[in-house]
Amino acid sequence: MAFTHTINGITYRFDDLKTLLAKATPSRSGDQLAGVAADSEIERAAARFALADLPLKHFLNEAIIPYENDDVTRLILDTHDVSAFASIAHLTVGQLREWLLDDMQTSETIAAVSRGITPEMAAAVSKLMRNQDLILATSRMRVVTRFRSTIGLPGTMAVRLQPNHPTDDPKGILASVVDGILYGCGDAVIGINPASDSVSSAIALLRLLDDFRTRFDAPVQSCVLTHITNTMEAMRLGAPVDLVFQSIAGSEKANTSFGITLGLLQEAEEAAHSLQRGTIGSDCMYFETGQGSALSAEANFGVDQQTCEARAYAVARAHRPLLVNTVVGFIGPEYLFDSKQIIRAGLEDHFCGKLLGLPMGCDVCYTNHAEADQDDMDTLLTLLGVAGVNFIIGVPGADDIMLNYQSTSFHDALYVRSVLGLKRAPEFEQWLRTMQIVDGSGRFTLSRASLERLLPADSLGSSF
Repeated sequence: MAFTHTINGITYRFDDLKTLLAKATPSRSGDQLAGVAADSEIERAAARFALADLPLKHFLNEAIIPYENDDVTRLILDTHDVSAFASIAHLTVGQLREWLLDDMQTSETIAAVSRGITPEMAAAVSKLMRNQDLILATSRMRVVTRFRSTIGLPGTMAVRLQPNHPTDDPKGILASVVDGILYGCGDAVIGINPASDSVSSAIALLRLLDDFRTRFDAPVQSCVLTHITNTMEAMRLGAPVDLVFQSIAGSEKANTSFGITLGLLQEAEEAAHSLQRGTIGSDCMYFETGQGSALSAEANFGVDQQTCEARAYAVARAHRPLLVNTVVGFIGPEYLFDSKQIIRAGLEDHFCGKLLGLPMGCDVCYTNHAEADQDDMDTLLTLLGVAGVNFIIGVPGADDIMLNYQSTSFHDALYVRSVLGLKRAPEFEQWLRTMQIVDGSGRFTLSRASLERLLPADSLGSSF
């Protein structure tokens, strides 16, 4: 089905839904690289007008990647919740935007329709929104998850403590862990990207983190971000696995390039649940995504990168993730050229993920060859904090010395929590008080004497 819109006497034609979505997308380098972007701002405006008038029901009748060729498409359509969709089924994409921005909408009313919204619907409505619209709508959405800490409560923002080390040196990793905790980070997860992607290395790191947790009775969860098959083997060998990590994408071919299938994700989740390691909940999956991953795998099928990203969220919501985050600027300027595109993508991803019912966080980041700097990351970090992001990343000095990219630091988390009045996960907050790291008001009170009591010379073992 073709779509048209006329501006200044010129009629713009979009041959199918896939083309319409791509042409309506805000400018970004990845879509230009893929050859799917609008040729001009006027064509982009025409596409948005046409998209705004499109009934939501149309998305159930036209697949942008063929149903018979793609298991993500089949997942989206086969699991669509007709009853949840019923109350908004009469709306167009433009009317859905107005519905979401209506002051009457709450977290509960939006959650009630979430399972009736497909990723393509979410992507479509985001393309009609300004940045402030994305922030306002998402600030009303709450997705709460639990394992050993509760993440996503109103007025909170958690932090993944990311203590990566270029040689997986236990001493360096533990130094970063302690540093982060002393800044109140780690309530989302203590998650290591291993330098060595082997099962034995993953098990050693898992044991290192679990030993730290049990020594101090910390209400935290740990994760080694190795391939899911390594984690499954580690579980089989008796390793202390809390969360199962995997990068995911929005098409079957892209997921195949990651070495995964939908069935494999289900098998891993069931294995992790069987361990019953959570204390207050059993949400045990951790997914990471990023705009451009499908294109980089030559698996986008002519779909714009933001819509591909939203389709990855269908894969995530088929499970019970504790955490989902977009690593927004990590893939590089070929896909998101500069800070303007990175900031926009971060807000889009957070909005689409939350609208689809996911516990969204963001790695506010960029590579050193992108047209961006830490001031730009401060801007995105602040905007996401206002929008109610579930968690961000905490890296020593904001400089990941293993992955070689720039993220946000423990100090950055301290800044955004302070300026916006955001608290840590309640279980983690109470533990910080017990450990005399913060006082009853949540203010840091750690002295040299209390630090020595907290971390005596032998408290972390010979590796520290």
